[in-house]
Amino acid sequence: MSDEFTFNIKSIRFDEDYHPSENTRITTNFANLARGDNRQENLRKALRMIDNRFNNLAHWDNPKADRYSVEIEIISVEMSINAGGSHDAFPLIEILKTGIVDKKTNKRIEGVVGNNFSSYVRDYDFSVLLREHNQNQSGSSAPDGFGDLHGKLFQRFLSSSVYKDNFNKMPVICLSASTSKTYHRTENQHPVLGVEYKQNELSSTDQYFAKMGLQVRYFMPPNSVAPLAFYFTGDLLNDYTNLELISTISTMEAFQKIYRPEIYNANSAAGAIYQPSLKHADYSLTQIVYDREERSRLAVEQGRFAEEYFIKPYKTILDQWSAHYVI
Repeated sequence: MSDEFTFNIKSIRFDEDYHPSENTRITTNFANLARGDNRQENLRKALRMIDNRFNNLAHWDNPKADRYSVEIEIISVEMSINAGGSHDAFPLIEILKTGIVDKKTNKRIEGVVGNNFSSYVRDYDFSVLLREHNQNQSGSSAPDGFGDLHGKLFQRFLSSSVYKDNFNKMPVICLSASTSKTYHRTENQHPVLGVEYKQNELSSTDQYFAKMGLQVRYFMPPNSVAPLAFYFTGDLLNDYTNLELISTISTMEAFQKIYRPEIYNANSAAGAIYQPSLKHADYSLTQIVYDREERSRLAVEQGRFAEEYFIKPYKTILDQWSAHYVI
C-alpha cells in the first residue's frame, strides 16, 4: 500500500526577493513576512536578524561578528496517491533547510533541515477535526487516533528514498514553548543550545509530534530570554554540529521574536520556573509587520482546504493505509 504514495520535493530560496508560491500555506512564518506593502523590508530585516544572531552565537574566530551568513531554502513536499488513475499532488509538508556561508574561508557548510514545520493536514487536525470534536464534548479532549494519520505520513516521508537522496540527517523542528505548560530550569547546559528546561507535562503539540516519531527537549540558548522547543529523532546534542544547531536557533528565534515578542523578545529572561504568556506586557517589538489575528483565522480556512482536497477524496485509501502501516 505504501508504494501507492510517492513524494516530490521542490525548493525555493528564501531571500528578500521571495514571493510565496500558490501552494504555500499563507499562515506560514516565512510567507507572512513576504506579503503586503512592507514585504521586502520585512524580509531584509528578518534575514539581518538571523545573520546577526548566528554570528553572536558562533563567536569563536569571529572578532567582528560578521564571519557567517545564513542561506535558507523553503522545501515543499508534495505527495501523490497513485490510485484509481489519479496522480494529483497534494502539498503535504513545508520545512526549511539552512545553509551556512563562511565568508572567511569562502566555503558553504550544510545546515539543518526542518526548522519551521508547516502542514495542511495539521491545520485540518487542529482547526477542523479537534474543534468539531470539542464542540460536541462537555470538556476538552482529543478524538481517538488524533494525529495518527499525520504522524504516519510524516514518518513515511522520512523513510522514503526522496528524503534520503536529498538530506543527510534527520530533521530538527524548532518551535515556541507552550503557553499552557510550566518549565523548570535544570543544571544541564550546552555551549550552543544553552540551559535545558523540563516541562511539567507534555503539551498537545508535544504529543502530536511524538506521533511523528519526534521527541522534544527545551533549551534557552545564550543571550535568549525564553526556552525553545526542539523536536528531533536520535541524539540532539551529539548528532549535529555546533554550527548546524546555531543555524536552527538563529533562524527560528528570529521568527519567534517577530511572531511572539511577548515571549521571545521580552525585556527580562525566563526564571528558574517559567510559564510563557502572550499576555506578558514587558517586551519590545521588532519593527517587522505581522498580523497575528489573520493568521489564526486562516488556519481554519487551510484546514478546510485539506479536508476538501485530501482527507475526504482519499479517506478510504488513507484509512486503510494508516491501519496497516507499521512504523
